[in-house]
Amino acid sequence: MECSEKLVWNDYTRESLKRIQIDAPDEDVRRKVLANWDAVAKPLEGMGKFETLTAQIGAVLGTDIIDISQKAVLILCADNGIVEEGVSQSGQEVTAAVAKSMAKKQSAVCKMAKAVGAKTIPVDIGINGEERIPGVLDRKIRRGTRNFRNEPAMTEEEAVRAISVGIDLVWEAKKEGYRILAAGELGIGNTTTSSALAAVLLACTAEEVTGRGAGLDDAGLLRKRQIISEALKTYELNRTNPVGALTAVGGLDIAGLAGVCIGGALYHVPVVLDGLISAVAALLAEKIVPGTKAYLLASHKGKEPAVEKLLKELGLMPVIDADMALGEGTGAVMMLSLLETALQVYCDRTTFSDIRIEQYKRYTE
Repeated sequence: MECSEKLVWNDYTRESLKRIQIDAPDEDVRRKVLANWDAVAKPLEGMGKFETLTAQIGAVLGTDIIDISQKAVLILCADNGIVEEGVSQSGQEVTAAVAKSMAKKQSAVCKMAKAVGAKTIPVDIGINGEERIPGVLDRKIRRGTRNFRNEPAMTEEEAVRAISVGIDLVWEAKKEGYRILAAGELGIGNTTTSSALAAVLLACTAEEVTGRGAGLDDAGLLRKRQIISEALKTYELNRTNPVGALTAVGGLDIAGLAGVCIGGALYHVPVVLDGLISAVAALLAEKIVPGTKAYLLASHKGKEPAVEKLLKELGLMPVIDADMALGEGTGAVMMLSLLETALQVYCDRTTFSDIRIEQYKRYTE
């Protein structure tokens, strides 16, 4: 049964997260959507992954009449204290500058979202500054995380509050009529926090999952990997304690996106993932609230080495393979456009009887 009532988050503990129960998507609807696809005048499974993906969307929404015309991109914006260690080409001032660009609908994701009819919703969950940016939702937990090389990035209370922000954002979006959401983010240094979390959740080394982010040179990449490796040893992190790992080396944007994933599962709203940051948030969400992954769709493989590993762990199949590494939710918005295109075939379907030929049959051995 769909959770239609907004949960009240007033204690902000990991225990409140443990109480969440996720219902599975509607399998009868999934089968109905796939049967509808078989009735379209085309070869069986001719639309490939888009048949199973749209069936998943139908199962999440609980209907085989699929309409995702009302769609939005939730962009969680936050700064990361680890930037002090030189793990990025840019300083934290860039986060606020790009957030202002998003507020004016001038950033890359805003232009792409406009082209596909999606609303962009930038959210300040942890930008390092006191200024309120007009056009950016103020959900600030704190002014950026701490430098995890010196101390844990955040407290457990801050981490869980950030997760709850993401959950509430989905509730608010659903109340406003949005039928599908894309996960976006913004924050200088967040490929470092994401790679650190990926190493923990995948039980990998820093070298296996850490990439160049926004263009580090060889020396910068080596430093980034060394700092992550040091942190993994310092905090003695392991995948059985996902909230602890988030608290130690994570980011507020990751926590918020984990909440968006959990909120999608709670309130039956499909969530399209973007690249590294949203993928690690998705695995974090699944570790915290099992069953969440059934409500998520992968968009693209991404350029960072951890993305493919994270999606494989989640059992999700990305559609786009274009070496994208822009972030902001741009890959997820591209996926929205592809889903809309596929749904034109599904919703306005030409049947075999319309063209007076015999329908293809499925044969079982």
